[in-house]
Amino acid sequence: MKKLNESFIEVKKSKFIGLLYEVNSVDEVTKIIEELKKEHKKARHIVYAYCINGQEKNYSDKEPNGTTRSLIDLLHIKNKNNHLIIVIRYFGGILLGSGNLTRTYTKVSSMLFIE
Repeated sequence: MKKLNESFIEVKKSKFIGLLYEVNSVDEVTKIIEELKKEHKKARHIVYAYCINGQEKNYSDKEPNGTTRSLIDLLHIKNKNNHLIIVIRYFGGILLGSGNLTRTYTKVSSMLFIE
């Protein structure tokens, strides 16, 4: 596992940290998520998506349905096999709504691929 990039965006007092990893197994994904949960104890949500050798998963961590689908879509668009996108959200006290939340997750994830 190797961290490739990091991004950050703040929307209505909520902070979103995007992370991109190169991974080779679901076990590596599990280890990364466990470490991030320890490191970011006050984060409200840690959402992620991965594609590993044809196996893929999108996890929304209690966010509204569909708001994190763009993470896996982005991995497909960028043709990134064996990659993991994680977005850590610190809730700022203002509800964003599904549309704004979806756009924010898409934006912070897309920023990971800007070189």
